[in-house]
This record gives sequence, C-alpha cells and structure tokens, in this order.
Amino acid sequence: MESALYIVATPIGNLNDITLRAIETLKGVDCIAAEDTRHTKRLLDALTISAKMVSLHEHNEFERADSVLEKVIQGGSVALVSDAGTPLISDPGSILVRKAKELGIKVVPVPGPSALIAGLSVSGADCRRFIFEGFLPVKSKARRDCLMRFEREGRTVVFYESPHRIVDTLSDFAGLYPERGLVLARELTKTFETVKRASVREVQAFVEADANQQRGEFVLMLEGVEHELSTEDFEFAKGLMAELVTELPPKKAAAIVSRVTQYKKNELYEMALALKKT
Repeated sequence: MESALYIVATPIGNLNDITLRAIETLKGVDCIAAEDTRHTKRLLDALTISAKMVSLHEHNEFERADSVLEKVIQGGSVALVSDAGTPLISDPGSILVRKAKELGIKVVPVPGPSALIAGLSVSGADCRRFIFEGFLPVKSKARRDCLMRFEREGRTVVFYESPHRIVDTLSDFAGLYPERGLVLARELTKTFETVKRASVREVQAFVEADANQQRGEFVLMLEGVEHELSTEDFEFAKGLMAELVTELPPKKAAAIVSRVTQYKKNELYEMALALKKT
C-alpha cells in the first residue's frame, strides 16, 4: 500500500454501498483513524477486515493528528473514516488533512456515500447550484438568525439535522418561510427511508403528525427563490456586464455577474453574447 493518508467514504446506512476500492483500502492500510472505533469495528467485522484502529474525533483531533501522521511520515499508510459517509463533511478530519498538506504528505480520496449528495439526487430540487450549510445552531434564536440569511437565496440550501431537534427546526423554518419549497430526506439508504417534498408548512405538519418521522438522521433542502429582474436591477446587471465583456469571455463575465446579482448564469450568458456583438 502506498504511503499516504486515505480519506475513505463509508456507508450512511446500507452496507452494500461500500465500494470495492474502500474495502481494498481498509484491508491494506497499516492503521485506521476512526471517529468512533466501536462503530467502525462493526463495519469492519461485517466486511471481515481485521485492522489496527485509533480514535480521532472532534475532541481529540488537534492533539492526535501529529501522532497519526507520524505513521505516514515513517512510511506507513493511514485511512481516515467517519461514522458514516464522507469524512470532513460535517465530520472530523479537517485538522488532520490540513496538517498533512503542510507536511507534504500525500492525501488520497476514496470517494463513496454522502448524505448530502444522496439527498440532493432524489430531492427534485434544483441541484445545478446549491449551498451546504451543515448542521444549524442548537439555540433557536441563533438558528433563526442563520436561516434569515437565505431569505433571497436563489440556490438550493442544504442542512443536516438530528432527530431531537427536527421538530423545533421545522418550526423555525415555518416561522420564516411557510410557503417556500422544502425537501426532507430521512434515513437515506435505510429500511425506513423517507423523502418528502412540499411547502415548509406541509413538511412541518407531516413530521409533527407522525412520531416515526421524527426519528433518524435528516437532510433538509430549502429550495431557492426565483428572482424577477426589475428595470433597475436589469440595467445594473446590463451595465456591469457591458464593462466585463470588454475584458473577459462571455462565460466568465456571466459567472461574475451571477454571483453579484444572484440571477441565473444562462440568462446572463445570453446577455453577454448579445453585448459582445454590439
């Protein structure tokens, strides 16, 4: 096995989602750094893999990163796994990877399951552009303050949420955006998988009416707001585009104006082409 730090994605529920490359990597490395060694041992036992493990979680990552990476410096190989899905995505690992980069250690992705991507793929929401916010704040006021930032967001916004906060979180969603589109994905890849797409108010009622729908892990996808170009906004976008197309290709100019105005890139690209001809 090549000396490196391997970032290995593991199943988010269904063990059959483990990739052949992930199995090969977990079998071949000298050590596995796991968020919870007890949880990872159940996965390894199911795969009949015997491997040395060390715990690496949010409370010890800073102190333990150096000793884990020392194994690679000495010519060994280490795999980083989280409890489920792709490490670093709302899971520990960022400190370890950053230190590995600083030390010139090779970091190898072993891609696979991710609740974020799985949820988006079945959501029916616009997946061409999205924002991943991760877990919302625990306190209600901080949570509402965070949600208010997306009042005019045109992209799909993705959140993770835990079972003991889902009812309160949906209440905060409903207080701000009762009629906005929301997709709730629960227990993805597991026996009681649920995907519900409706207005925020309807999703809230659906969850509150059934205690079973309050269990498990959740991905929440808030649909973006459609913006209509006012005359003033249109003139601003057109003026900015007119300046940019003199220096940049239309595609690049459209991307920049889209970030500034939140209007769709394809519409702005057409505008850029028209301006380029004049």
